[in-house]
Amino acid sequence: MIDDFSGSVETIAGIADSLAPFGKASNFYPGLRRILTKQDTAAFAYVDRACREATKFVAGAFGAVGFNLIEASFSMVTTRPSDLVVPQRAPHFDSVHDNYVALLHYLRVPEGTGTAFFRQRSTGIEFVTPDNADRFVEAAKDEVPTLPDDVGYIYGSNRFFEQIGAVEAVPDRLLIYQGSLLHSGIIPSDMAFSDDPRTGRLTANFFIQVQRNPSDA
Repeated sequence: MIDDFSGSVETIAGIADSLAPFGKASNFYPGLRRILTKQDTAAFAYVDRACREATKFVAGAFGAVGFNLIEASFSMVTTRPSDLVVPQRAPHFDSVHDNYVALLHYLRVPEGTGTAFFRQRSTGIEFVTPDNADRFVEAAKDEVPTLPDDVGYIYGSNRFFEQIGAVEAVPDRLLIYQGSLLHSGIIPSDMAFSDDPRTGRLTANFFIQVQRNPSDA
C-alpha cells in the first residue's frame, strides 16, 4: 500500500473524465470499465508512468526482476446491490497464477469504501491456485446461492467467508496484491452508484505478470 502515489490524482481523474462514458465491463466486474490502449495518448502516458513508479514496490514485495503489463483500465462500480448476480455477491480471484499481480489506484472514492480480502471457511482457501481452484469453485457454487437475495456486496465476514484483511480507499493510494487472493470491493449499500467519473467510485486498475529470477523458483 503506497499513499500519495502520483501526487496528481485529480489530473489523472480528469483524464478519465475525458474518456467517459465508459462501457459495461465484459466480465463479472459490477460496473463500467474503459480499457486503455496506446491510442489513448494521455491515459497511456499515465499508465506508463505509473508502471515505472510501481516497479520498485513490485520488485520488493514479490521478488520480481521485471513485469509485463497485461491490461490497464479506468473502472467504476455502478451496479446497485439489489441488481447483483450470484457470483458478484462473493469474493473473487483474478488468476490462479502467483505471478499475476493487481495494481489498484484509488482516484475518486467515496468514504467508507475500499478493498477486503477473504478466506473461504469450508476449504480454508485464501489464495486460489491450479491445485485448489476446482475445490473453491465447487464450494462457492453450493454455498453462495443460499445467501439471502438482499445480501448485496459482501461486507465483513459471513458464514461462508471470513474477512482476513481490509484496505481503506483513499484518493491517490496504490494497492498492490496477488490476483490469486480472494478479494472484493468494500461497497456500502448507500454509496452513490453513479456512472459519472466526477461523482462515482473511480479507480484505475492494472494487471501485470511479474518475472522472477529462475534461481528463486
